[in-house]
Amino acid sequence: MAEGKKEVWFKRAGGAIARYFRELRSELKKVVWPTPQQVLKNTLIVIACVLVVGVFIWLFDFVARFGINALIDAVRG
Repeated sequence: MAEGKKEVWFKRAGGAIARYFRELRSELKKVVWPTPQQVLKNTLIVIACVLVVGVFIWLFDFVARFGINALIDAVRG
């Protein structure tokens, strides 16, 4: 009796996996993939944003370090 239940479970699981891949394929057909030009443009925008944010963080770090060193020097006398 237990053997029969195992076979049914494997058939159900196999059917669920097959359905998952059929649905996955169906959904991937609906995707609008970007053109290489769009990918390049978006990549350059991301790189530019990362550089701008990096510069702002570097400037904040520089000013904070200068302020903390000035505060330490004032406390030391």
